[in-house]
Amino acid sequence: MMLSAALMLGGVAHAQKVAFEEYDLDNGLHVILHNDPSAPVVITSVMYHVGSKDERPDRTGFAHFFEHLLFEGTKNIKRGEWMKIVTANGGVNNANTSDDRTYYYEVFPSNSLELGLWMESERLMHPIINKVGVDTQNEVVKEEKRMRYDNQPYGNILAEVKKNMFKNHPYRWTTIGSMKDLDAATLEEFQAFNKKFYTPNNAVLVVAGDFEKTKTKEWIQKYFGPIPRGEEVKKQTFTEEPITQTIKATYEDPNIQIPMIVASYRTPSMKTRDARVLDLISSYLSDGKSSKLYKKIVDDKKMALQIGAVGFSQEDYGTYILYGLPMAPYTINDILKEMDEEIVKIQTDLISEKDYQKLQNKFDNNYVNANSSVEGIAENLASYYLLYGDVNLINTEIDIYHSITREEIREVAKKYLNPNQRLILDYIPAAKSQN
Repeated sequence: MMLSAALMLGGVAHAQKVAFEEYDLDNGLHVILHNDPSAPVVITSVMYHVGSKDERPDRTGFAHFFEHLLFEGTKNIKRGEWMKIVTANGGVNNANTSDDRTYYYEVFPSNSLELGLWMESERLMHPIINKVGVDTQNEVVKEEKRMRYDNQPYGNILAEVKKNMFKNHPYRWTTIGSMKDLDAATLEEFQAFNKKFYTPNNAVLVVAGDFEKTKTKEWIQKYFGPIPRGEEVKKQTFTEEPITQTIKATYEDPNIQIPMIVASYRTPSMKTRDARVLDLISSYLSDGKSSKLYKKIVDDKKMALQIGAVGFSQEDYGTYILYGLPMAPYTINDILKEMDEEIVKIQTDLISEKDYQKLQNKFDNNYVNANSSVEGIAENLASYYLLYGDVNLINTEIDIYHSITREEIREVAKKYLNPNQRLILDYIPAAKSQN
């Protein structure tokens, strides 16, 4: 069994190699091409190095707002026409924002590649940012906040964790930001934000799928070449003091009946080896029904309705969040005690060879899945360039995971997952929910 698994790993790593070519235009736009003729589709995508961490503390939510605003229209694409053009040409498009970057993409049949390139160049070169667009999207974002955060059970967990975990770093606010800040912003402030961050030298263009390379390069030059270079974006550095004693916080959510315990640890930048070791630890503890925490607390002891963890790997710092919903008569403190026992075990003993092998297999599987579609490859190529500074990590990051030892897992658990280094958030029903 072990031999066949080892042979399979070798095969996975070898078979999945992603070929790409990268170059820069004179205006600083980085271009990455990945040719895959296996299906007659092509993706054009642009990732900008701007996220919610690039906002002012009194003007939060700008990056996410622009994710919406830059679909409003351009000098040559009338307001409300963007989606219609994409759909009429058999395409789909979307965008998403994180604390660190904003990503836009279109997937078209191969014969519409030129259209995709033109549209993304329009968004960059000729966006129309006016009062009508700002007011329209302001309402859209408010509705999104109501649905996804304010009226959603457990919808404010992340906001509460971020607020308590970070004191200096802009990671302390959510990507959606504050509606008060968006309402207070002037049209000129939105225009200045666009001018500063949505520039060719603060972006990467990825074309992936079925295309002819020479013609594609000509089109890229034709549509993106004339766009002027922007000012150099100087990224500020924010440092957080280490957490040395438990931060305790409580939040009352009117949308829930069952309390939740949240234990959150600050972790290092996703570019570090330690962050990848923590990925393995997170998977071992809480990924799936066979993970240690789920099996013990939900299946065997029947103490919790749900148990889980989520790791936010980010450019400057990460956050590792464990959570549990107790089942009566057990309390959130009972759940925390059980979680802590499992963490102490990892810090004390080496995980078993069998569990280690299972983790490696799982990460190989994740790696294959992440690069199984042209959309996944395009986003990974953009991320590895923009956030990690090494596009070839798309091929080599799996080797880092393979090289992590059981001893390292123990050491990293000891280094980051101690009771005095975390936030304990009691996320409880608001009084009126307990009638």
